[in-house]
Amino acid sequence: MDLNRDLHFEVEQFYYREARLLDDREYQQWLALLSEDICYVMPSRYVAQRDHALRGTEAYLSPEREMQTETASDLPLREENYFVLAVRVDRAFKPTAWGDNPPARTRRHVSNVELLGCEGDELKVVSNFMLNYSRHGQDNFLYSGQRRDCLRREGGSFKVASREIILDWNVITAPTVALFF
Repeated sequence: MDLNRDLHFEVEQFYYREARLLDDREYQQWLALLSEDICYVMPSRYVAQRDHALRGTEAYLSPEREMQTETASDLPLREENYFVLAVRVDRAFKPTAWGDNPPARTRRHVSNVELLGCEGDELKVVSNFMLNYSRHGQDNFLYSGQRRDCLRREGGSFKVASREIILDWNVITAPTVALFF
């Protein structure tokens, strides 16, 4: 097995472990997988008008245009750092966390893991996810999207240095986007 296959396998195993920790509600262990300088962002998307100057190129249909900021009011759905994520993890263990009582049932599926590049100790990785979300007395919801990560090698494993979550939805119909993706 060559180094690239070994590295790809190691990255996939990291993502599978991360998904299991989140589904098993082991949030403190999940938090340990994040670097302390993490940037965790879920941009809002909009329906971009086609730019006819780009006709005939792949940029004409590119989903990247759906995430370009048009005005100052185009804020991300979530933009968090390590401190905010740590507060959210801590809140899950409080008896007054009514949003997490009873806890939601989740199941994460990670696929299409692709290593895009390596620079020093950092890897650029893209993966797809599906997340099934179910709460007592509510309908089930299925989230799908793409994650764009920067993984940093630290202490023999990886830490997530940055994560951009791109939801496939045009309109958010689920009760929350306050999940860990």
